Amino acid sequence: MSSVSLLSAHSYDRPLLKTSLEQLLQPLGGIESFVKPGQRVLLKPNLLTGSRPTKECVTRPEIVYGVAKLVKEAGGKPFLGDSPAFGSARGVALANGYESIIEELGLEVVEFSGKRYDHHSDNFDHLRLSKEAMDADVVINLPKVKSHVQLTLTLGVKNLFGCVPGKMKAWWHMEAGKDANRFGEMLVETARAIAPNLTIIDGIIGHEGNGPSNGEPRELGILGASADVFALDCALMEILRVTPSSIPTYVAQQRLGLTSNLADIEFPLRHPTQLQISDWQLPERKMPIDFGLPRVIRSTFKHLYIRLLREPLKIT
Repeated sequence: MSSVSLLSAHSYDRPLLKTSLEQLLQPLGGIESFVKPGQRVLLKPNLLTGSRPTKECVTRPEIVYGVAKLVKEAGGKPFLGDSPAFGSARGVALANGYESIIEELGLEVVEFSGKRYDHHSDNFDHLRLSKEAMDADVVINLPKVKSHVQLTLTLGVKNLFGCVPGKMKAWWHMEAGKDANRFGEMLVETARAIAPNLTIIDGIIGHEGNGPSNGEPRELGILGASADVFALDCALMEILRVTPSSIPTYVAQQRLGLTSNLADIEFPLRHPTQLQISDWQLPERKMPIDFGLPRVIRSTFKHLYIRLLREPLKIT
C-alpha cells in the first residue's frame, strides 16, 4: 500500500518551513530513507517561466532551499535542474528569486540534455529524456499545485515532463496532442521512466484558474509527500475536488494499473477529506493539447531568443 503524507502548512518562512518539511517526511522515514551519504540528488522543481514571478506559477525557492538543506544534512549532494519551455533553468530560476539560495548553498544548476532511452510499454518503445535526471542517484520531484488549461491540473506526474529536454516537449504536443489519452499516457510513461524517489508538492500557495501561468495565486496551506507520485496526485485531486476522469494523466495511470484509488493509499497524518476545499478554480475553458507546426516553430524561436539573447543580456 502506498503512503501519502499530507500536512497543513501556511508559511514559507525558512525555519517554519523546515519544521513542516521534517514533520511531513517523518511518517515516510525522514529524508534519510531516500538519501544516503555521497549520493547526487536532483531537485526537480517546476521552473515554467521567468515572466510571471509574482503569480505563484513556479515552485517557491523556499521549498527548494528547505529540501536542499535536508538533503545536505543527510550527506547528499543536491543539484537543481529543469527544462523550461522558454529560456534556461538558471535564467528562469534567477527570475523567480532563486539567486540567494543558489549562492548560499552552492547549488549547481544543470541544463538538461537529451538521450534516447528504450522504454517497454504497449505504445512507447523509447523516450527521449534528460540524461542528468536518469543518471542522478536520487530524484526528488518538487511540483506546484496548479490548474492547467490543457490538462485540467498539473501536479507531480506532469511536473516530470520537465525531464523531457528542450523543444522535444513541443514535438510531443504536436505528435501526441491530437489524442488526450495518448498524451496523458506519454506523461505517465515519462514519470514511470524517471521514477522519482520522492515527490514533495508545494501547495502552500497554489495557482488556480487559467494555469499553468495565466491564472492567479490561491492560498491552500498544504504540503504533500510520497514515494509514489501517482498516489500523491490522487490525494491532491481529492483535496481540490476535481473530477479525476477530467485529467488525462489520471485516466492513463488508472488504465495502466497504477495507483488510482484512495482506498489503496495510507494517509499517516491527514486524510484528503480533512483538507478539502470547495471552490478551487479550474480553467474558464479548455484548450487543445496539440501544437501545429507553425506554433512549434514560433515556440522554438522564442525559446532560443530568450536563452541566447535576452537572458545573457540580463545577467551581464
